[in-house]
Amino acid sequence: MRPDASWVDRRSYPFESRYQLLSAGEMHYVDEGQGPCLLLVHGTPTWSFEYRHVIAALSPHYRCVAPDHLGFGLSERPAAFAYTPEAHAAALAEFVAHLGLQRFTLVVHDFGGPIALPLALGASSPVQKLVILNSFAWPLNDDPKLAGAARITGGPIGRLLYKYANASQRLIMPLAYGDKAKLTRAIHRQYLEVFRDRDARVEVLHALAKAMLASRDHYQRLLDALPSLRIPALLLWGMKDSAFQPYQLARWQSLLPHASVARLEASGHWPQEEEPARVVEELRRFLN
Repeated sequence: MRPDASWVDRRSYPFESRYQLLSAGEMHYVDEGQGPCLLLVHGTPTWSFEYRHVIAALSPHYRCVAPDHLGFGLSERPAAFAYTPEAHAAALAEFVAHLGLQRFTLVVHDFGGPIALPLALGASSPVQKLVILNSFAWPLNDDPKLAGAARITGGPIGRLLYKYANASQRLIMPLAYGDKAKLTRAIHRQYLEVFRDRDARVEVLHALAKAMLASRDHYQRLLDALPSLRIPALLLWGMKDSAFQPYQLARWQSLLPHASVARLEASGHWPQEEEPARVVEELRRFLN
């Protein structure tokens, strides 16, 4: 069943809604423009709305494909789906196969990294270039800062806070902005409306909070495969991110020593929301 979309701000997100039926459920996506393809993969607790500025700016010269993970945005929320990064990764791979995407630049943010990076690390990968915005691809259990937070958010207390306080969107999201004033009420509403249902906050959002530690094997497989990655890469990093901090950017640089780096000193966790013009500028430079 398709979710209600009457709340979507079509002035900010004026793109045609498309749907692809997958084995687990129906995935919503936008497919704008023509030319070399960009696959834009969001994280949690957001949806493809976070890429609206990128799509609007680049679609005159690029084909911009931006799906909503199952349970997020305007996609279906199937009850039987696991909502782990492994399950999302399988659904995204199926989506790419259905659309016949054979050569594209992969852009990932937040949990979009662990979800989409298998596309770049597998045999006969269709990914030609890679852009990483404030994400990770390794087990978090040995990271004292993130592991401590993950034990709280992924545990019973976190579950209650997610369900009744909508902590992921109302508490954690604002704190991760470099300038909290940039998360306006109008923008925030476009994310809050997706998870008005308390049970959905547990089923979809808290599942990924638990997976920060529980999906260790998935992250380890990504980490083991990263040294073989030889495609051009760009690390586009918001330096005021309270979650993915500069030391994690340094880890990416050690794993991908050939990658270009663009540090956005004024941005937090969502550079594409906080400094969209700069993000578009860096993307254009990298793609060209």
